[in-house]
Amino acid sequence: MTAKAPVDPRPTLVGPGRASSTRTVERALALLSEVCRRGSVTLTECARETVLPPSTALRLLRTLETAGFVARDEAGSFRAGPVMTQLGATALGRNELARLAAPALDRIGAQTRESAYLSVRGVNDTAIYIAVVEGTHAVRHTSWIGRTVPMTGLAVGRVLCGDVPASGYVAGRDRMEPDVTAIVAPVRFAGGIAAALSVLGPTYRIDENEMHSYGRIVATEAAALSALLGYPSQTQEPSA
Repeated sequence: MTAKAPVDPRPTLVGPGRASSTRTVERALALLSEVCRRGSVTLTECARETVLPPSTALRLLRTLETAGFVARDEAGSFRAGPVMTQLGATALGRNELARLAAPALDRIGAQTRESAYLSVRGVNDTAIYIAVVEGTHAVRHTSWIGRTVPMTGLAVGRVLCGDVPASGYVAGRDRMEPDVTAIVAPVRFAGGIAAALSVLGPTYRIDENEMHSYGRIVATEAAALSALLGYPSQTQEPSA
């Protein structure tokens, strides 16, 4: 009597279902790439650029939105979501970001004589400082390297969350250290905001004029660093 060959319990890797799943993944990745490339894009634009029916594009974008890879703004356009931004920043690497930002931090420190920082998103709605050039004043903000701070209520948190005014920077008295003024600008890449450049100094030394002067310096350096990360150059200089 001939013995029967054993049945392989593993699911087959070939067949219509697999081909359909592959197409779905390819379409979702094409949409995600378009959203990240454009920064903010409508459903119609997504469907046109990826050659997908609008209904299919919407279904896939909603799935990506639920997973946090894309998000919708008040106008209904799609942009990179928090998960995509975090993955992108992680892919860039903290060490690489710090290396690329070193010349910008040096220039900010030289022009302002105040402490200049680079920070990125941490876990659980925090920001973490990963590089610094300390100020040259006798009284200066001391190094916060490796320190985490809450995102809520701080200028760095606003910037890392994308809440940046037309001036290109956020400036204000620090909630955690009332005697300190923070001026912060976003470092952008295709997936959103990768990091933030900051100037921190004692409030008594930074009046309104200095605050906006430092803001323009930080915003200019942040835009230049963003260009190194592949983000399109701004068409106009940050305003006061």
